[in-house]
Amino acid sequence: MPTAYLTHPSCLLHEMGPYHPECPDRLTAISDRLIAAGIDGYLQHYTAPKATREQIARVHGERYIDEIVRASPATGLHFVDPDTALNPHTLEAAFHAAGAVVKAVDLVVAGECNRAFCAVRPPGHHAEQSRAMGFCLFNNVAIGAAHALAAHGLSRVAIVDFDVHHGNGTEEIFTGDHRVLMVSTFQHPLYPYCGVDNDDPKMVNIPLSPGSGSTEFRTAVRDHWLPALEEHQPELIFVSAGFDAHREDPLANLKFVEADYGWVTREIAQVAAKYAEGRIVSSLEGGYALSALGRSVTEHVRELVAA
Repeated sequence: MPTAYLTHPSCLLHEMGPYHPECPDRLTAISDRLIAAGIDGYLQHYTAPKATREQIARVHGERYIDEIVRASPATGLHFVDPDTALNPHTLEAAFHAAGAVVKAVDLVVAGECNRAFCAVRPPGHHAEQSRAMGFCLFNNVAIGAAHALAAHGLSRVAIVDFDVHHGNGTEEIFTGDHRVLMVSTFQHPLYPYCGVDNDDPKMVNIPLSPGSGSTEFRTAVRDHWLPALEEHQPELIFVSAGFDAHREDPLANLKFVEADYGWVTREIAQVAAKYAEGRIVSSLEGGYALSALGRSVTEHVRELVAA
């Protein structure tokens, strides 16, 4: 069964100014590397549709959606926080980024694909119910998870987040909803300076000290993530796939290497095979060293294809 690859041309048109690390070249670096590695030919390509307002409103308030729509500029940039801006193409990209994850859910639940990778931007895991931040407008993975629960009747899903920055938006949206397990690692202290004080048993967030690398990451996964995933028995696993914990990334100080992303994907795939009929939906979050990003995504997608 093929692995789906979802993206949309508008995701290349969203820009937040010169030298901004969350840039269109990120998607080009990924696609070029997948082609060079010979993996692209094993992927089933889909053009992401727009998410509907109803789908987005499952996790974001109607007033917030209106605020983002009104913030879309006809020219230039409009900043919604010091790090996050909209240009005239951003709103279109944001709706397609969320729509990619929704479409991926539909594909894997229908059995057209077992796994999917969404090469989209803007990313999503910092977006809270009523707040844009950290380069994020709509929480793409949260929208996908809510769609799986509401539209497909799943009763348990899991979200795995290995971005170097804590997925505060995902945590805020799903705290108290025990249909959703979130497991994550992140550098601490680091933006957004939270994630260590949630006592919800379905929020398994493991902080890593600056300088931590493969050993610390793999220990956290074995000791914390995997037992929680086994207990939860998810029917679908989502991945907030941020690659900025790589040792070459300029925005943080963890020391992951490409092999770590391949390894953790294999571990996730084993849980998915056991409880979720192999179903995994992964969506791009961070990763700002372009060569390292391309190499790391390639190892992640290689394992999705092989699973």
